[in-house]
Amino acid sequence: MPINITMPALSPTMEEGNLAKWLVKEGDKVSPGDVIAEIETDKATMEVEAVDEGTVAKIVVPEGTEGVKVNALIAVLAGEGEDAGAAAKSGGAPEKKAEAPKAAEAPKAEVKAEAPKAEPAKAEKAPAAAPAANGHAAGDRVFASPLARRIAKDAGIDIAAVKGTGPHGRIVRADVDAAVAGGGTKAAPAAKAGTPAPAGKPMSDDAVLKLFEEGSYELVPHDNMRKTIARRLVEAKSTIPHFYLTLDCEIDALLALRTQINAAAPVKKTDKGETPAYKVSVNDMVIKAMALALRDVPTANVSWTETAMVQHKHADVGVAVSIPGGLITPIIRRADEKTLSVIANEMKDLAARARTKKLKPEEYQGGTTAVSNLGMFGIKDFSAVINPPHATILAVGAGDERAVVKNGEIKVATIMSVTLSTDHRAVDGALGAELLVAFKRHIENPIGMLV
Repeated sequence: MPINITMPALSPTMEEGNLAKWLVKEGDKVSPGDVIAEIETDKATMEVEAVDEGTVAKIVVPEGTEGVKVNALIAVLAGEGEDAGAAAKSGGAPEKKAEAPKAAEAPKAEVKAEAPKAEPAKAEKAPAAAPAANGHAAGDRVFASPLARRIAKDAGIDIAAVKGTGPHGRIVRADVDAAVAGGGTKAAPAAKAGTPAPAGKPMSDDAVLKLFEEGSYELVPHDNMRKTIARRLVEAKSTIPHFYLTLDCEIDALLALRTQINAAAPVKKTDKGETPAYKVSVNDMVIKAMALALRDVPTANVSWTETAMVQHKHADVGVAVSIPGGLITPIIRRADEKTLSVIANEMKDLAARARTKKLKPEEYQGGTTAVSNLGMFGIKDFSAVINPPHATILAVGAGDERAVVKNGEIKVATIMSVTLSTDHRAVDGALGAELLVAFKRHIENPIGMLV
């Protein structure tokens, strides 16, 4: 019996992914554990292993395909002793919606011919009943450039009935121009492009583009990472009641201790020569101080749910890392129990793999709080957006020399401003202040982080 291989859910929040590369071809034999493909999620590129034994009878979704829905059919295996050709024909029969790539080989021309006869409601349902005419397998989603959509809307052309000739069947302007010239299917009546959006709703793509002169801009399509960041930020700001607390921390003692720690680092020999066994950064010490603060104030080490407060037993600190196209938050697990040298080496490894999208989901999902540091850019202070399910996030500014008053005299000290963003449902004002004061205590008395 044919074995269907479907797009796996590589993280709890994954809804679709890009099939970056096939590592097998039709006719290859695979065994459980063999790596068969590379899938791009919003945060990482991950390898997919076979779970069954058999022969690759058919690759349904070609490599390079974007926006493949979770559980969509991507390939068919022929079982032991089964004819691969027969398996390719019969495999995936129950999952018609997932076999979208076939539409690219044989677009259904009758869609154009029959659409004018259909009632508007039926015309809208047509893409859901069969793969879209431009060959993409995302239910009723149609892949088209914003410019193509605008021209089609202005001309009253049903974009779903236009055959795309761009990459992976994407509809481009030339396709719409051809459809207009050929008297393509008219779209169901809809609001005109440029009509102001209803109150409370964002402007449509077409309404935004109409504000700018054509040719004065370039459109850069959103990748999965940017879409996920946008969705989660909107979710965070619309559902979490944020409030903010700011403190100034004197870090001269911390900077002096960091210099001593790094000077005492043992040297190890590598293929690149002699290198120190670790190099502790200010950010590593901030991570440790935040973890110890949560240990000292355990009632702030929580996550909110509608039915109960999640009280965490360990301080798992996420650290925002900038990568091309967005950011990711790898996590230092049990940071309160680790030495500064271990945190430094873990953070170096996680950041390097984050920038090449090689992190595993368990390395960037979860955590009990987060740190976002923009001090290296000279930013004095800022407020960060909480990343659910966290209840707190610490925004760290630059350390700079300022005039301070000590014992009635003006002195120069290195001051670092930090702002704690807090979920007011889980951490009240006084509790948030207690947590931030505990952080300040560890930062200003850093020797305590070594014992």
